[in-house]
Amino acid sequence: MNNPIAEIFSQGEEVITGQVVDTNAAWLSQQLVDLGFSIARHTAVGDKLADLVGLLTEISQRADFCICTGGLGPTIDDLTAEAVSIAFNCPLILDEQALAQIEAYFASRQKKMADINRKQAYFPRGAIPIDNAWGTAPGFAIKKHQSWFVFVPGVPTEMRNMFRTHIKKQLQTRFFLKQDQLFTIKSVGVGESDLQQKINDFLLPDNVQLSFRATSEEVQTKLLFPAGIEAKVCVDQLIELIGDAVFTCDQPAKAGLSFLQVIDQLMTDKNLTLSIQETATQGLIAAKCIGFDWLHSSSYQQFEHSAQVDLAQLAIEVANRLKQKNNTDLVLVQMYQGNKTQFHDKQQSIVIYNVLLTPEGIVKNTHILAGPIKRKQNQAAIRGLDLLRRFLQKKCH
Repeated sequence: MNNPIAEIFSQGEEVITGQVVDTNAAWLSQQLVDLGFSIARHTAVGDKLADLVGLLTEISQRADFCICTGGLGPTIDDLTAEAVSIAFNCPLILDEQALAQIEAYFASRQKKMADINRKQAYFPRGAIPIDNAWGTAPGFAIKKHQSWFVFVPGVPTEMRNMFRTHIKKQLQTRFFLKQDQLFTIKSVGVGESDLQQKINDFLLPDNVQLSFRATSEEVQTKLLFPAGIEAKVCVDQLIELIGDAVFTCDQPAKAGLSFLQVIDQLMTDKNLTLSIQETATQGLIAAKCIGFDWLHSSSYQQFEHSAQVDLAQLAIEVANRLKQKNNTDLVLVQMYQGNKTQFHDKQQSIVIYNVLLTPEGIVKNTHILAGPIKRKQNQAAIRGLDLLRRFLQKKCH
């Protein structure tokens, strides 16, 4: 049996014009996926009655569930209840209990309720009110055709509290929900195209969804397995194909760790300390490690080196001096080859040298970085920290 199909419908001119970022849709998507829904669409519509009516009619014919945020306020641009009334041919009726709750909300704050707030107590005939203890706008639910609709305020705190307190329980009662299994393989130092190439010949089961997501620090390979399907063998095989770039894999019902949290956990478990000497990153590596007790010393030195200088050897010499000075278990030294013009020009590249002095000897890596200066710096910091991570996970060559 397939998962029920859900849509998320956001209303408001401020949403479609970009004045407000629609964080509600993102939050609701995660909640619904975790429950076992398949998300089909996110749709945003402004404060135009005809558009609202048209979209509600469409959704009622294709989705099992729709949650709509916004448009429940008392002002002239709040049109949700009226749109539902027209779309589903159910007149608006005053709900005396909802009106009493709205009046009590204002009374508890020693304020007089304005007459326009009465509008918020009118629901389409047949709708089920949803209490809102966090604001003046009650929500409501209604069934039309194959779809169950829930309407909630657009204020994030009100919407989230109403979902957790009332709506989630109703969804678990109304729908047969089987939670899919999402595995997220996290890697550093390999791009999306390279990842795809590495796993291109791997045959995934037909019912498994594969997707990628790139951030400034990592690339995620996401595998969504249907409930009840054995996934571990498949996930382990893909991790092996991706190789040393993998630093962790998030699993269903288990909180995942970020790149830096993985390093912190390894450093803490191994009871190691670290000193850092930076150049191109100008203190960014140390900034990413703020709050970690194992970072005992960090410094920044600005200088340029020509191609005639053996930077790898120079970095080793600097690492040995820092070891003698700070007596930490590990020393990470970063240098770059190139001049200031190359560093600042996004069209030109620089060469980064990272050296890690460990009790077991020297490990190092070299990378060519291009792009704007902030990208060069961030990538340089990540590559330096990734050398540390690989050593800690015994993945250095």
